Amino acid sequence: MFRKLWLAICLVPLFATLGMSQDWANKMFKVRTHDFGSVAKGAKVFYEFELQNIYEEDVHIAGVRSSCGCTSPSIKNDTLKTWETGAIVAKLNTDSFLGHKSATVTVTIDKPYYAEVQLNVSTNIRGDVVFEPGSVQFGTVEKGEGGIAKVHVSQAGRSDWTITDVRSNDDFLAVQMQETNRGGGRVGYDLTVRLKENAPVGFITSQLALITNDGRGRSIPLNVEGKVDSPLSVSPGAFQLGELKPGQTVEKKLIVRANKPFKITGVKCDSECFQFAELPEEAKKMHFVPVTFTAGPEGGKVAQKITIETDLVGGTSGESLATGVVLEGGPAT
Repeated sequence: MFRKLWLAICLVPLFATLGMSQDWANKMFKVRTHDFGSVAKGAKVFYEFELQNIYEEDVHIAGVRSSCGCTSPSIKNDTLKTWETGAIVAKLNTDSFLGHKSATVTVTIDKPYYAEVQLNVSTNIRGDVVFEPGSVQFGTVEKGEGGIAKVHVSQAGRSDWTITDVRSNDDFLAVQMQETNRGGGRVGYDLTVRLKENAPVGFITSQLALITNDGRGRSIPLNVEGKVDSPLSVSPGAFQLGELKPGQTVEKKLIVRANKPFKITGVKCDSECFQFAELPEEAKKMHFVPVTFTAGPEGGKVAQKITIETDLVGGTSGESLATGVVLEGGPAT
């Protein structure tokens, strides 16, 4: 009893200090300051302040607020379990504000302890440079199809203003630039941005850098948005084998779909405990793939990836994860 009382007395100051200090919350953020640099009026610009829960307790973000209307903050994931990641998104309101702006985004956390984290952003919103539309928008495309999007860039005030280069860190983006007008203090360019066939599956959140001859801001960011869908789906994406004794067998079935007829060219798995039926030779929009798992002699957890290979464009493949437990003991009877 005395030992428990002593432990309780020693732990109270630790919890109290952790609850009052901001350090524990600050440590979850990789970066807490971001400078957008010079951005164009009407540009759709945002930055994600990433954070990760590095603690055992769940972390809950109760809210966010900004000290300036030039920035609108939002929460990407308000509840984070251990090692889960999220983000606070700071979006610039370039349609309504101009000039040098800065804002403090306050993040309020109420669990496991109360804390406030301050994130700082700054920018120069230029009224002389305008994007129409405010970002490169590809919408949703299927993998391997690619896409094309256009943005018009206009500048007012300098007839000698020039875009000298357009840069990207992504090899799946290509840009063509054409000057449309110059004179009377105004300059215009049409940018044609091509999404190449090698664009990866998932959301596209990239950025182009327009390099100019303007000393006030030589680099102007232009966001690129879109989504690349896989033409192939495998369901279930994950399935349970359950608890099995050594030698016990269980059968499952995978459903593989696409928008057009295709052939399954192969099924791969690193474990010999998995067996697959003979592959169908005909091309169809939907295939059923029987899976047979026979538990090995050793107990332990099972976690194996099954890859379905096809003859779709680019050799598109799909995956499913099989998990289960092989119990310790003799073979099944």
